[in-house]
Amino acid sequence: MNQDSIVYLNGVFQPLSEAKISVLDRGFIFGDGVYEVVPVYQRRPFRMAQHLKRLENSLAAIRLPNPKSAAEWEALFLEMIQKAPHEQQAVYLQITRGVAPRDHGFPKGVTPTVFMMSVPLKTPTPEHIERGVACVSAEDFRWHRCDIKSISLLGNVLSRQMSVDAGAMETILFRDGFLTEASASNVLVVKNGVILAPPQDHLILPGVSLNAVLEFAPMIGIPVEIRPISRAEVLDADELWLTSSGKEVLAVTTLDGKPVGNGKPGSVFKKMWAYYQSEIRNQKSEIRNP
Repeated sequence: MNQDSIVYLNGVFQPLSEAKISVLDRGFIFGDGVYEVVPVYQRRPFRMAQHLKRLENSLAAIRLPNPKSAAEWEALFLEMIQKAPHEQQAVYLQITRGVAPRDHGFPKGVTPTVFMMSVPLKTPTPEHIERGVACVSAEDFRWHRCDIKSISLLGNVLSRQMSVDAGAMETILFRDGFLTEASASNVLVVKNGVILAPPQDHLILPGVSLNAVLEFAPMIGIPVEIRPISRAEVLDADELWLTSSGKEVLAVTTLDGKPVGNGKPGSVFKKMWAYYQSEIRNQKSEIRNP
């Protein structure tokens, strides 16, 4: 983003260079806040209702009252999308508990800090779709409330850096021998034509793109099984996928330097990727005019 980019902060649209927050903001001091990222195609947000529902759940989990109604959020997203120059966007929303003297306990009478910005949406390249991507694996050492889309992301940052250091796309995480997710993505396994997904408990983020894939699968004749998935099953997978707002659905063809399946994106992935793209093309705007 350049310094002239328009962002939203606490009720005001303004150039990025003019947007300031206090050093005592609890997001800065404690990472006390939540966020959402909504993908936008041709200026139309994708699965907005699901993103707003997850935002509501994250806010409730940290006991921070939602500062806006769904209709108000929709109107704000629409205005941000209209002000940004890109047709394809990733709109980032962050809400913190606000500015208060540094103390771990919740402050009283504090107004939440609300920040929003739009950046160009980065989706997989044609080469990534055609060839798949490499990942590494690691132990999941993050906290036990990964279902909250918290801005406290140091564990994810450290995990992601492992893949950066290895020249890979992602770090796939295991806790006590079972698959959880990746550092900035959800993970799905395909075996014998069946999509296997870990249970959406407190150890993984309920991904909007993940749930889109699980929703689309029965529509195109792909069975789904939700259950704990062992590391051995991941290593023996026919196909391995990443899902996220930016990655959409993406095939992993190498894990820890070894091929996944035959080392190429599989037929189930190709079927799902094609359907996912058709849903993006065919979607109607989910935002009402304010």
